[in-house]
Amino acid sequence: MKRTILLIAMLCFTVSSIFAQEKKMLTANDAAYMNRSLYPVGKSVNWLPNSDKYLFTDNENPNNLMIQDVNAEKAEVFITLDQVNSYLNQAGLDSIRRLPNLTWIDATKAYYYSFDQKNNCVNLNLLDIDANNIKKVTSVPSNAENHTITLPSLKVAYTIENNLYFADGDRQVQVTDNPENVVAGQSVHRNEFAINGGIFWSPDGNKLAYYNMDESMVTDYPLVDITERVATAKPIKYPMAGMKSHEVKLHVYDIASGNDLMIKTGEPAEQYLTSITWNPDNERVYIGVLNRGQDHLQFNEYNALNGEYLQTIFEDKDEQYVEPVGPAHFLPNSTNEFLWIAQRDGFYHIWKHNIDNKKAKQITKGEFVITAFNGFDAKGENIYYTSTEVSPLERHYYKHNLKNGKKAKITKEHGTHSVKPSASGKYFIDTYSSTDVANNVDIADAKGNFIKRLHEAVDPLKDYNIGTIELGELKAEDGQTLYTRMIKPYNFDESKKYPVIIYVYGGPHAQMITDNWTADAGIYLHYLSQEGFIVFTLDNRGSADRGEAFEQVIHRQCGQAEMRDQKVGIDYLKSLPYVDAERIGTDGWSYGGFMSTNMKIHYPEDVKVSTAGGPVMDWKYYEIMYGERYMDTPEENPEGYELTSLENKTDKLEGRLMIIHCTTDPVVVWQHSLVFVENCIHNGKQLDYFVYPGHDHNVYGPDRAHLVTKITEYFKANL
Repeated sequence: MKRTILLIAMLCFTVSSIFAQEKKMLTANDAAYMNRSLYPVGKSVNWLPNSDKYLFTDNENPNNLMIQDVNAEKAEVFITLDQVNSYLNQAGLDSIRRLPNLTWIDATKAYYYSFDQKNNCVNLNLLDIDANNIKKVTSVPSNAENHTITLPSLKVAYTIENNLYFADGDRQVQVTDNPENVVAGQSVHRNEFAINGGIFWSPDGNKLAYYNMDESMVTDYPLVDITERVATAKPIKYPMAGMKSHEVKLHVYDIASGNDLMIKTGEPAEQYLTSITWNPDNERVYIGVLNRGQDHLQFNEYNALNGEYLQTIFEDKDEQYVEPVGPAHFLPNSTNEFLWIAQRDGFYHIWKHNIDNKKAKQITKGEFVITAFNGFDAKGENIYYTSTEVSPLERHYYKHNLKNGKKAKITKEHGTHSVKPSASGKYFIDTYSSTDVANNVDIADAKGNFIKRLHEAVDPLKDYNIGTIELGELKAEDGQTLYTRMIKPYNFDESKKYPVIIYVYGGPHAQMITDNWTADAGIYLHYLSQEGFIVFTLDNRGSADRGEAFEQVIHRQCGQAEMRDQKVGIDYLKSLPYVDAERIGTDGWSYGGFMSTNMKIHYPEDVKVSTAGGPVMDWKYYEIMYGERYMDTPEENPEGYELTSLENKTDKLEGRLMIIHCTTDPVVVWQHSLVFVENCIHNGKQLDYFVYPGHDHNVYGPDRAHLVTKITEYFKANL
């Protein structure tokens, strides 16, 4: 009997081993984003404007754009590639091989861009289904960037090099004639403060507000291009903490008159202009004027017809920093009431402001963060937003009545949701994923009740040797919850002991662990796990979407609270019977490189091996906007800069550390790690060092597989 049981057990083990062997192994190319089949297949579904019908591409025939009513059983063909090409032929335009990316203006009209090879330009075309035609609306040069369209006139503002232009029908108008080092129409302040562009059309499309940035006073920072036989300098403007910053103004250009005026934002010149918002009356413009110290924001109203200051609507102050996260949102059919997202009570919430009496009312409340404002319903009575109210790991969609304060949670399933309401607000397209859903697209009613599933992606990793993912919670020294993620090797045996790689970022504006597909781990971390490592991540204090107390603890001392939180994770790992406490390593890039190096230097008894890519080594080399928010200037905070510097702590370095840097990194400039290496040499400390020539702040494209292999082999050899 015992022999029979033993034989059955052996047979079961053999069969399971065979099945395990049949599964695929991830490669370095897979971990380098080079295999698109490893990511969940999505489905683009959008509402037709002003209707409860939705549009999507036919999976079986991608040359057909389909339309379907929510309550209809079958979809119908809305437009085909053949129809589009027939319209193009009638207009004397070149035919195309696949349906273009159409942006619908209303139920019958859509615009799209196309490249005109003959004239070396990009055309903006208008498709009109009712008229059965396509017309070229305007065109812009092929080297134009930052295209920004205004509706319904379809004028296009754009930039070429450092100047701003706009196209209106056959007209191409140059708005600015800037000298070198003065840049118009582009993003400013290094994309901080939720700035992602520099062109702002008025609601009626007759005026054009734009940033004009003077960088002439900013120090040139040398980057070197080695592609020529004799390497050439390619300097960038890089204002380091405490040094001279660029100066930005907002201009308004009148399309009809050609008149250009500068908004009078006053002195000092070194201030940040954020949250650009037009009043619906087209005559007033609003600017969030933030001081260089980033602790005092004034939301000011200006006359867009003469540039004069009118009034300050509100002021926000904070002992640490104020960080605006977007423009104001005017209520529909109102020129005096708008919504604003601010962290005034310790969490980002929605506030309603009145321009006339300057009163403010808090709309959302609670110990959670509003992560997105998603707009108004058709009548303007209700707002939609996304928040972390259920859990910091999840993102859910809510409807909130502005008058009676009643709110309703629309999304039901746990996970991370992105939702689009129909024009009537009766229905919602809900695209979401979670730790057990790769990618679903559902339609729900106004109460969030499921109606139908439009798409369900198959888990693309189901045929691979993927380890288990475990989410957990630990406590920081102040009692706050720290979320963790552990990936165990696919052939995990709890009777064995495993080396651990702690993958760390740890800085602001990022959250590494969410209720998303693979818990946001990514293929790279699964690849490391497949190679025999337990891969562990902890979101320490300072990371995003957890509220002011959690995030601002790092102020003036970056890396300190973060390290103590990571030490909590290390101590937890060392308590586990299947962790080899003598073989713990760290890996990270950018702020994560700073953290990985920090942990190696400060916890040599815990961390055996570390890799650090593009690491911040001393905040005095980092740029003003981000660096001074969290550290103030070197003159204001000399103790903090001394405390957080890693270049002056190389004498404490023990064991194996590999620094990786890209030679043309414009974010964490190469100087960071070079000075660190220099100090290691002076202190007689050995380390490993590798560079990627010609890459910027990280390694992408085919070369990334080399980076993945480099890091993996380093841990295999040394951990």
